Amino acid sequence: MAKELNEDTSFKISLKTLGGIAALIFTLVGMWFTLQADIAEAKELPVPPPPDVTRMEFDMKDKNIRLTIQNTADDVEEIKEDLKRMEDKIDKLK
Repeated sequence: MAKELNEDTSFKISLKTLGGIAALIFTLVGMWFTLQADIAEAKELPVPPPPDVTRMEFDMKDKNIRLTIQNTADDVEEIKEDLKRMEDKIDKLK
């Protein structure tokens, strides 16, 4: 049997529970207004400066680094060839 809710229906709630509900509501409302104030303040902050490194500068530095790595790899190959020749000369001297 389900109870019918009407004007004569009553329920009991303690003062402690009412106080807890009121505290929860006040806390939520306070948090809402604090959040709104923070958002308004953030809108008024200065615009961040443009980045220190532009895209073109980044691409140029990247290209320079890649070229340096390639030159180093070429130098290593030359050193390996020179080392082989030196080893061959040493073997011939023995």
